Amino acid sequence: MQLPRNPTREVKIGAVVIGNKNPIAVQSMTATKTTNIDATVAQIHSLEQAGADIVRIAVDNKREAAALIEIRKQTSVPLTVDLQENYRLAEVIAPYVNKLRYNPGHLYHHEPEKSWQEKVRFIAEVAKDNDCAMRVGVNCGSVDPAKLEKYDPNDSISPMLESALDHCEFLESINFTRFCVSLKDSDPAKVIEVNTRFAAKRPDIPLHLGVTEAGMPPDGVIKTRMAFEQLVSKGIGDTIRVSLTVPNDRKGEEIAAGHNILEDIAAGRVRSFVDYDLKGLNIISCPSCSRVENEVFVDLAADVKKMTEYAKDHKITIAVMGCRVNGPGETDDADLGLWCGPNYVNLKKGSESLGRYSYDDILPRLKGELDSLIEQLSAKN
Repeated sequence: MQLPRNPTREVKIGAVVIGNKNPIAVQSMTATKTTNIDATVAQIHSLEQAGADIVRIAVDNKREAAALIEIRKQTSVPLTVDLQENYRLAEVIAPYVNKLRYNPGHLYHHEPEKSWQEKVRFIAEVAKDNDCAMRVGVNCGSVDPAKLEKYDPNDSISPMLESALDHCEFLESINFTRFCVSLKDSDPAKVIEVNTRFAAKRPDIPLHLGVTEAGMPPDGVIKTRMAFEQLVSKGIGDTIRVSLTVPNDRKGEEIAAGHNILEDIAAGRVRSFVDYDLKGLNIISCPSCSRVENEVFVDLAADVKKMTEYAKDHKITIAVMGCRVNGPGETDDADLGLWCGPNYVNLKKGSESLGRYSYDDILPRLKGELDSLIEQLSAKN
């Protein structure tokens, strides 16, 4: 069985071409420190051997940009760079990579006096001058604040969709069309809805699919499979990323999971009906990446999952995030959230900060808050 495909336009990323019925590319992201050149090169080679078509690297400062130049010399797989607040790093990085990814919600932090259009124009001009593709990466936890203000707080999908559509329109207005779009959430049902709505409005633009912060396997694989089955089987999706919270030496599992899901969809091994209502405890955690400031984060996520097993029948969401870049915003929608710094873990209840605790002290503190939350929910019922 051949996978149905939307008639999206082609986007060339180094030696890989996505869109226009080309094979769906499977990709991942390095989790080693970018400044650790040897470890990062080794991980890129490992991901490539596992079947990665594209590998993404985070570069947040000039030291990491300098390391990337050396990494490029020792690798050949198409590389994507993940830009965060400092969009101007694109100019330093672009000659050594094949795609630039930016998040519309992060463009407001650096040089706030400038419009997002000025910043996107800069990135696009750099990309064009250096033969790079681009990705407009919209994430549920870091949406353009101007879009959030326009919609009901319970509607998290419309702000993401409008942000993506606006950026597509602007890029095309400056004659840049070599881009794809991603719209990611930790809830597979929302991933399906927002990508389906985007594809209906812009069936010509290639989509990068992913369930962000899917968590640890096997739960993370199951959540991702739920979304991919429903989207890819309808022709939506040109490249995929499975985001799992795993140690560095197991990052290849993301690639294997991606290929397995695509093979199953092509063979017709999909569910005709899926219940997306997560009736019990839902733990979301980000895939480890080079921004993680303490590698104990992966162990902490596993410990949280083990410690909270007694609460499995309660409809509560706990988020465990590994860095200060995405952690503060992407824990806001969880009932309880943890985002990790180098020496402390920040604990939140919704958007309210409850303080920061050492890695040794955080689990008992989390358990206390979880017990209190269960008691409150039980009283309501």
